[in-house]
Amino acid sequence: MQVSPEVTPDSIPAVRKITILGAGAWGTAVAMALAGRHDVLLWGRNGEAMAAMAASGENSYLPGFTLPPQLRISADFDAAVAHASGEQGLLIAACPVAGLRPMLHQLKDKATGNLVWLCKGFEGGTGLLPHQIVQEVLGDKIPGGALSGPSFAQEVARGLPCALTIASHSAALRGAVVSALHGGTIRVYASDDLVGVEVGGAVKNVLAIATGVADGLGLGLNARAALITRGLAEITRLGTALGGQTETFMGLTGMGDLILTCTGDLSRNRRVGLGLAQGKALATIVAELGHVAEGVPCAKAVRELARRMGVDMPITNAVAGVLFDGDLPHVMVQQLLSRDPRAEAA
Repeated sequence: MQVSPEVTPDSIPAVRKITILGAGAWGTAVAMALAGRHDVLLWGRNGEAMAAMAASGENSYLPGFTLPPQLRISADFDAAVAHASGEQGLLIAACPVAGLRPMLHQLKDKATGNLVWLCKGFEGGTGLLPHQIVQEVLGDKIPGGALSGPSFAQEVARGLPCALTIASHSAALRGAVVSALHGGTIRVYASDDLVGVEVGGAVKNVLAIATGVADGLGLGLNARAALITRGLAEITRLGTALGGQTETFMGLTGMGDLILTCTGDLSRNRRVGLGLAQGKALATIVAELGHVAEGVPCAKAVRELARRMGVDMPITNAVAGVLFDGDLPHVMVQQLLSRDPRAEAA
């Protein structure tokens, strides 16, 4: 649920320095949004790319956007982590779920500040959520939380309004992140439902692929509304089975993120579905995107997890069938339409 920080303002450590670990589109957009209010450093592993970014003032992942002059750029990992060390520092991991564990191992003996991650999904092979990966690698060494919500990088980079949620078991961390990040065109809410927030952010990407398929096949707005609504039911079933709170899925990181990703033209996962409807091979679609579409690996992980837990997720299963089993998109639609609604969980 959404909560107010249970700590007093005087007890909240004031964030002075922020390091964004990952210079993709979303990490760069967040860095741009915060650079005017904080001492922000953006780190990327490719030294040549970071040097080119510093020289040109632009990131190729966000063409047409000029980086703020006060934003620091670095390819030195140790220096980037040291920049945001201590209780007044904030590390923001802006990598895909697949890259979270390797990054955490790099951080293991270096990080001393607060940690927030932006990735959405389940880890391939283990089926773990991001906070579970953090727990495995770092334990309780530093306070951590997930920053999630309906947000396209291009719009944040343009300075358009958005609302996010910081989810953490640590009241102090929630308070620190809200104090540091909330302001200007960004609203930041707090939640103690880490599981619910992460499940909503992960599974909505799978549903966006399904909606893209439906739109690409010309099935109409009625079908889109039905998919989004039934998709929310799937997210809620899985999320509550994992321990999430039902009301979380009605909020920003559930319904809000689902609507945006399923309907927005900037959605990578929706574009995957559109490509599948056109008969394109998955490898071709991913290559054309030039970015990670988290819904693809997430579909496989969620299907496996739902099967193990006995959670009914027909739309997710249908998407995974098209992505990995050779099922045709129109067959996916027929399978979903032919299901007996009386046997389907609400």
